[in-house]
Amino acid sequence: MPNSVIGKSHPRVDAQGKVTGETLYSGDLTRQRMLHMKILMAERPHARVKKINLSKALASEGVVAIFTAKDVPNNEYGLQIPDQPVFCGPDANKPYTDIVRFVGDQIAAVVANTEHQAHEAMKLIEVDYEDLPPLTDPITAMRADAVLLHPDRGDTNICVHYKIRKGDVEDAFAKADVIVEAEY
Repeated sequence: MPNSVIGKSHPRVDAQGKVTGETLYSGDLTRQRMLHMKILMAERPHARVKKINLSKALASEGVVAIFTAKDVPNNEYGLQIPDQPVFCGPDANKPYTDIVRFVGDQIAAVVANTEHQAHEAMKLIEVDYEDLPPLTDPITAMRADAVLLHPDRGDTNICVHYKIRKGDVEDAFAKADVIVEAEY
């Protein structure tokens, strides 16, 4: 294949704009009457959100709306199972969505006329937490006596357990030049 492109360097058609700062990204675009949103994220690794006070934030200049768990009709999503709340907080329509499970879990979305107004209002939201014991490693999380991250989903933190059986393991070990045993 004399004209093959494989294994050869090719200049990027967008390189000049990117290295000079001329390329526009979605965050660079503005529109008339465009609103801006900031997300308030949990500051605790594992806690129950007992109360969210929005009064100061709602009264803040430029705030159009603030959304919390109670505003989301189906407040859960996930790849394997719907175990992740859109927002964590009280008064949601799903069980245990009042629990944050990591620093950065989403609690509220502030919508305002400017990015600065949204950010300032977000800082005015008061969250009352009840700390829960955190899980800090997967081995501890799999123990029978571990704190359950999703108590409504059974008595274990293991989401899915698959047994894969294919071939003759003993024969493969007998023929192997090297066997590496480890935990991952």
